[in-house]
Amino acid sequence: MIELKETARADMLEIRMSGAITDEDYRDVLVPALDKAIEESERVRVLVVLESDMSDFTLGAMMDDARMGLKHWRGFDRCAVVTGSDAMRRMIKAFWVFMPCPVKVFAPEDIDEARRWLSESLGAIHQTDLGGGVLHIQLLGQLDAAVYAEESADLDAFIRKNNSFRMLLDIREFDGWQGLGAIGEHLKLVRNHAGLVDRAAIVGDAGWQRMAAEVGKRVLSGEVRYFPGAEIEAAKSWLAA
Repeated sequence: MIELKETARADMLEIRMSGAITDEDYRDVLVPALDKAIEESERVRVLVVLESDMSDFTLGAMMDDARMGLKHWRGFDRCAVVTGSDAMRRMIKAFWVFMPCPVKVFAPEDIDEARRWLSESLGAIHQTDLGGGVLHIQLLGQLDAAVYAEESADLDAFIRKNNSFRMLLDIREFDGWQGLGAIGEHLKLVRNHAGLVDRAAIVGDAGWQRMAAEVGKRVLSGEVRYFPGAEIEAAKSWLAA
C-alpha cells in the first residue's frame, strides 16, 4: 500500500509504503501525485517512509518504479528514504550514484532529521558584481540542480549589461555536486557561457580545485589562471588589469 501525507510545501511529497506494493499502487496513487507536484513546482523533494521490504514489491510494481524514475528523471530535486531494512538500505546505496538528485537514507528513529535535510539549503551560488566587467562567482557547499536554475538568469543579465566578462570563480568552500542532475546543469551552464569569458581566475585551496583550473583552461575561451585561496586579492587585481 502507498499512502500520501500532506506537507506544508507544494514542492515536497511524503510517501509511506507498507505491506505489499503493487503496480496499481504506483498507477493510482504515486504517479498522479508526482505528476501534479512536478506540474506545479517543476522539481519536488520526496520523503519515502519505507516499511515494506524487497519481497513486498511485486514484479509489476518494480517495473512501474523503473518507468516512473525515467519519466520524472529531471523532476526530482532531493530524496530522503527512511527504512529499517538493511537489504533496502544496501540496495538504495548501491544505486544512488546513478540518481539525478541527492539521495540519503535514514533510520526510522531519524525521520525528523530526514525532514530537516529535505527542507534545508545544502549549497548556494553567490554572484557579486565587482565592477569593470568582473563578476565574483562563489560556490558554497554541495550544489544541487535547482541552484543553477536560479542563478543562470542573473549571470545572463550581468553579461548583457557589460562589454566584457571577466570571472572570479571562488571555489574555496565548494564541496561538489549532489547527484547527476546537478552535474548536468553545471555542464550546461559552462557550455552556454564558456565562449563569452574574456579572462577567468579560479581561486581554491584543495588539490582537486587546482586540477579544476587545468580543466577550465581547456573549456573557457579566455585566459585562465589559478590562485591559492590566500591570494584572492591578487586574483582580483589580475582580472581588473
